Amino acid sequence: MTFEVGDKVIYPNHGLGIVERIEDKTILGTTCGFYHLRIVANDTTVLVPVSNVDGVGLRRAIGDQDVERLFGLLGDGKIDNHQNWKGRFKDNSDKMRSGSIYEVADVLKSLTFLAKSKSLSFREKRMLDRAKFLIISEVSEVMRESAAAIEGRVDVALERCFTAKARVTARATKVVKPATHGVVSAAAPRRTARAS
Repeated sequence: MTFEVGDKVIYPNHGLGIVERIEDKTILGTTCGFYHLRIVANDTTVLVPVSNVDGVGLRRAIGDQDVERLFGLLGDGKIDNHQNWKGRFKDNSDKMRSGSIYEVADVLKSLTFLAKSKSLSFREKRMLDRAKFLIISEVSEVMRESAAAIEGRVDVALERCFTAKARVTARATKVVKPATHGVVSAAAPRRTARAS
């Protein structure tokens, strides 16, 4: 993937950047091209080798049409639910490094859901904050709306997600109860018949 000066790009775990320059540099006798990115959130400059764009997950910012897909995913009621802290942290770290806003949305959903039932570790709390920041900053830039307005939409979508998850869980619990009850009541008369 190639970019031009002025392109808005997403640098995984850093957020939105703008390509300010593309230049060749010679390092240890090897000349290669670099993108100079200005990271919008903290006004820092990052150099990304042109040859390593795919390796670091650099991508274009999502378009308007992708925003609705993102909010649909945030509100769909599907939440990854790892019980094991190590496995959960590794999966979430991989998703954050992927550069995909949809993977970051999965992290945001699962950690926000988990935070409703228990305290997150310092590292997971930081990851949750980062995931939310990355989504809000990219969407607010794409939609040209304030971060506060986008945060409100994100929060509404997450509540929709948790409500949908609760409905599915409640339905699953209701289905299990009658089946268990039916088995117990069917077994009881057999025992009674044998006893008499």
